[in-house]
Amino acid sequence: MENNTSSSNFIRQIVAEDLKSGRTRQVITRFPPEPNGYLHIGHAKSICLNFELADDVGGRTNLRFDDTNPVKEDTEYVESIQDDVKWLGFEWEELHFASDYFEELYERAELLIRKGKAYVCDLSADQIRELRGTLTEPGTNSPYRDRSVEENLDLFRRMRAGEFRDGERVLRAKIDMSSPNINMRDPVLYRIAHAHHHRTGDAWCIYPMYDYAHPLSDAIEGVTHSICTLEFEDHRPLYDWTIAECEMESEPHQYEFGRLNLTNTVMSKRKLKQLVDEKVVDGWDDPRMPTISGLRRKGYTPESIRAFCRAIGVSKGYGLVDERMLEHFIREDLKLKALRTMGIIRPLKVVITNYPEGQVEMLEAENNAENEELGTRQIPFSREIYIEQDDFMENPPAKYFRLFPGNEVRLKHAYFIKCEEVIKDASGNVIELRCTYDPETKSGSGFTGRKVKGTLHWVEASQAVPAEFRLYEPLITSEAEETGKPFLECINPGSLEILDGYVERNMSGAQGQEKFQFFRHGYFNVDPKLSADDKLVFNRIVSLKSSFDPAKG
Repeated sequence: MENNTSSSNFIRQIVAEDLKSGRTRQVITRFPPEPNGYLHIGHAKSICLNFELADDVGGRTNLRFDDTNPVKEDTEYVESIQDDVKWLGFEWEELHFASDYFEELYERAELLIRKGKAYVCDLSADQIRELRGTLTEPGTNSPYRDRSVEENLDLFRRMRAGEFRDGERVLRAKIDMSSPNINMRDPVLYRIAHAHHHRTGDAWCIYPMYDYAHPLSDAIEGVTHSICTLEFEDHRPLYDWTIAECEMESEPHQYEFGRLNLTNTVMSKRKLKQLVDEKVVDGWDDPRMPTISGLRRKGYTPESIRAFCRAIGVSKGYGLVDERMLEHFIREDLKLKALRTMGIIRPLKVVITNYPEGQVEMLEAENNAENEELGTRQIPFSREIYIEQDDFMENPPAKYFRLFPGNEVRLKHAYFIKCEEVIKDASGNVIELRCTYDPETKSGSGFTGRKVKGTLHWVEASQAVPAEFRLYEPLITSEAEETGKPFLECINPGSLEILDGYVERNMSGAQGQEKFQFFRHGYFNVDPKLSADDKLVFNRIVSLKSSFDPAKG
């Protein structure tokens, strides 16, 4: 992996001070996803932060699944998350699940009850919400708040034994219903859920809430720096209260940073699942999705995502990052790696009338003009080729330098050709061009007789490889941000365009996830799910150029 060292940020400064002062001997971080969906680019920022922060100071990072809600969790998500973390280039020190600690979490809950710090409450979820108060008004104590320790222990044990229905009772912390921090107003610690758990099966019918399980899991694992996004800042007092009152030996500290937000991008796992469930997209790995698996299928590399995450930095503030910044880093990563070749996405047939019939000539072409180490290839040339429909106009405007009747252009790696005749179908559509070529103008021959202003890419027809090209635009229009409309009303109907064309014959053996730069069209990735031997499918990762200035962000 490339150098992980990132520019300093406030969390790195905290870590450095903790190591210097001796408060921390070894830094232990964790990445704690809930297995209720696939990871997205926002999670990538957290993954890079946690793993690289520990790596840079000789620490370690655990992967822990906060699997405390069996209704929404699935082993599919567990497996996909592990695949994504590995693909990004990271290896966890230890693999854990919050469900590993269910018995200890339960025992700590009984400890809270015995200390008079927790009680069983019979109020419904709606009633609890009504009595919680507002930002300006204190909450009201539950009528069950003063139950005895003995009664609370009995009821809690009966909750565990399965005597009560879902929602009939909960275990709540007894803190302060008048606290200015609503999270401290007797939050729920356990709820009843008669649901099958993906790891513990039917062993449990009560499950800990995230705000209870998360800090205790951190403490059990000896995590030193518990890093989370800014929306959990108001939860930190509860985090600290839980660890202290449960009398944990280890005392991790929570630190918050601003989450990643990208323009024209849905960053809510719930909304992304809705896109999948309602079949707006073709699964979690649809290349239009901001999921890590979607970005991977589209053609993004782990190196480009890691570089992007470092560049956007870590701060306390809310920031909206231009999606073009992510595109900038994949261009930078691929410009010296990707083979440059020719693909025709909207074919127009050209017959070179003065080229010998039946003859196929082999021409030499470099694979990447900026990286000589990638060598050269041989490409066929013959009487019939394909060019782009967009590279011909019958009645062009001024300063149009591509092909039109009577005009001469250069075919890249080949010859000059001149348009002599236009063939149309019965509807008046151009279906073929008749051209002539000048054999003296072969590329690399040193010909200097005359200049042409246009250079076209092309593919020889007889050996062309059929290909499907998938061109992507943002799935969500900017209208979603500007108007606040429900995001499903802002789906871009032009987010996917599918075109049939051709690529050079050397592409016939291309494998899934191989990446190429097609002249003028951009960088493309061989789709690992849809490509077949008889028809390649290419996903456009990104166009070649952008107006985005990475220096200005």
